[in-house]
Amino acid sequence: MDEQVTEHDPIYRADCPSRVILDQIADKWSMMVLAVLSEPRRFNAIKRRLDGVTQRVLTQTLRKLERNGMVTRRVLHGRVLGVEYALTSLGRSLQGPFSILFDWTLENIDEIQHCQGSYDARQDQEAAISTAERGAS
Repeated sequence: MDEQVTEHDPIYRADCPSRVILDQIADKWSMMVLAVLSEPRRFNAIKRRLDGVTQRVLTQTLRKLERNGMVTRRVLHGRVLGVEYALTSLGRSLQGPFSILFDWTLENIDEIQHCQGSYDARQDQEAAISTAERGAS
């Protein structure tokens, strides 16, 4: 029997464009790039603020954000060529929701880390029991 679907109980179809867009803007690097771009910045200035990001991943992230209309890319001519990235109005419109998510993360980090530790301890205990059972047989 099919379930009744209501407005508040969405179905996320595989071909729904919102899934692709959410995947592209809600990954960790995109969210951090959008946060770092509180003002226009050159590529290396962005990279310095995102500890652990590789040049390849940052390039892919910036291209994806540019394609989705979240950032603009401007070539800077001069003695040394450079590229500067800036938020578009669409990109700036995400700063509010992302800051709420970031604040939530900070408010709940202790509880989340406690849950992670508890889960990891249970997994370790289950693995030890499984190993002991295999050794006894």
